[in-house]
Amino acid sequence: MPERTRYEEGTPCWVDLSSTDPGAAKAYYTALFGWEFDDMPTPDGGTYSMATLRGGSVAAIGGQPPGTPADAPSIWNTYLATDDADAATAKVAPAGGELIMGPVDIGQSGRMAFLTDPTGAVAGLWQAGEHIGATLVNEPGTVIWNELITPDPDKALAFYQAVVGLSSSTSDLPGGPYTVLKVREAQVGGCTTPRMPQVPTHWHVYFAVEDTDATAAKSTASGGGVMVEPFDVPAVGRMTVLRDPTGAAFSVMTGESA
Repeated sequence: MPERTRYEEGTPCWVDLSSTDPGAAKAYYTALFGWEFDDMPTPDGGTYSMATLRGGSVAAIGGQPPGTPADAPSIWNTYLATDDADAATAKVAPAGGELIMGPVDIGQSGRMAFLTDPTGAVAGLWQAGEHIGATLVNEPGTVIWNELITPDPDKALAFYQAVVGLSSSTSDLPGGPYTVLKVREAQVGGCTTPRMPQVPTHWHVYFAVEDTDATAAKSTASGGGVMVEPFDVPAVGRMTVLRDPTGAAFSVMTGESA
């Protein structure tokens, strides 16, 4: 379903980019996906730019939070929906994670927190107010998948089960075991181990596109690059790993039926 009006507890509901150069990032993603932006001031004097496409909210781009180390890279953040941010964050430490920030109210938009899971991945929690998260998904230029990449899936999955109720099922695929994350039996994301030793533990974001190869070429032409050349995944589609001009990594994919 491309249009969303609510998210079940545990479902990835929003992504935003913490960028070393928001202006360059906005120009790049406009060229790549056709996003338009609505800039909103933040309490710290910065700007949080809401990305829209065909009238729907799809993502956001902002600067790095105050206190971020100077050498910290740009990164895409994934937020998991929660019905009660305070109750969820109270479970973080007992489940082996660490609360980084919050929970804190973001005006009337919602209530937010950030955590680190026991394997080192950072995730946001979002309790919806006026902002539910992305209102348009699973269409070209919008988020289609969120994937936890971790060296210890069992430890990470036990944590997210305890904090936001995510369940999972694992299958053996040609590239190795792959775990699908579920909410009420609906597939909402994935989990896998790093395919290369230099890949950090993180939540990875996938955007849908009409043509993976053309998007990879456009990434380079727009000041970004290609980290992994386009490849096919049987019964899934064609994908590639890209980087924006500020170094943030993400993937795009064209579904097999597209």
